[in-house]
Amino acid sequence: MSDTLPTAAPERAAQLPAQSPPVDPAETAAAGEKATAGGRLSWWSGDNGEGARRNLGLIGVLVILIAIGAATRSDLYSNPDWVWANTLTILKLASVVGVVTVGMTFVIIGGGIDLSVGAIVALAGVWATTVATQNFGAGGMIFTALTVGLAVGLVNGVLISYGRLVPFIATLAMLVAARGLAAEISDKQTQVSDNQFINGIASNTLLGIPLLVYILAAVVVAGWVLLNRTTFGRRTVAVGGNPEAARLAGINVKRHTVLLYALSGLCCGIAAVMLTAQANSAQAAMANLYELDAIAAAIIGGTLLSGGRGTIIGSLLGVIIFSTITNLFAINGLSTEAQNMVKGGIIVAAVLVQQVQFRSLTQFLGRNRLTTR
Repeated sequence: MSDTLPTAAPERAAQLPAQSPPVDPAETAAAGEKATAGGRLSWWSGDNGEGARRNLGLIGVLVILIAIGAATRSDLYSNPDWVWANTLTILKLASVVGVVTVGMTFVIIGGGIDLSVGAIVALAGVWATTVATQNFGAGGMIFTALTVGLAVGLVNGVLISYGRLVPFIATLAMLVAARGLAAEISDKQTQVSDNQFINGIASNTLLGIPLLVYILAAVVVAGWVLLNRTTFGRRTVAVGGNPEAARLAGINVKRHTVLLYALSGLCCGIAAVMLTAQANSAQAAMANLYELDAIAAAIIGGTLLSGGRGTIIGSLLGVIIFSTITNLFAINGLSTEAQNMVKGGIIVAAVLVQQVQFRSLTQFLGRNRLTTR
């Protein structure tokens, strides 16, 4: 027994926790200052700063496009008045698609997709410009467009949430149905808007800036606040990131999905009024391929197609980039086919970048789990 006693004592001593060294108040203060400084920079260097870094990259792309335009058409860009007028033209071009993209961004962040937005815009515009509707004046036309957009969005949401249809199939069916209903209502004819107030939305300005740009700005600000400063926005991210976890956390996923598609439809109703004002008319073929433009702009802005991440500002920058490309091709007299090929390449590149970032993040998290075990 005497042989075991000397070895037991060292083992017990080894099991005792080591005493912490004395804490230097100066080091504690320095660590606190470092943590505070890190908190100030977290909007840029941390995970929360990914959106800021992406948006800065999109602004860099815009600068490059402007530089290309200045290099190819220096005769135009040397005129400050033309530059200002051209900037307003780009913003007007982006306004209608930008409003649709705000609604699309919410849907995609929530884990869905909406292929019917262009058809909803056409249906809302046609319904709002019928003779019977125009008899109620501008208020009646605006109310009709918003109501039609909201109602069709609700139908999409109900079919997807409670009918358990795949969003791609449900909204694709709505695309066909809404276009067909718009053609039936208009009898395949262009319906002219005789309301001067509606038509003036596209032609009137305030402080030298078109009203369409103000409408776009108002929708973007409202969308940003809704996504970043309300429980609705946090629930949208949660539902898109993991629907089952969101359900277990007490979120009514089905009802929230219905609200997301209703919001997208409401944005389409607003866009219908804006597009009708631009053309002074509406027809079943209006807003063609707007769904692709909106999806592409959201992807360029950093919205994940799988859901759970996205920013309103990024989507807006994506819309402006595409509008700038369209304008750049127009002032250089290049074909629409070449423009579409460039847009397609940009979309593919954006999706590839997202995939690389997602895989890197997954690998990083996997390594962290292994090292913490």
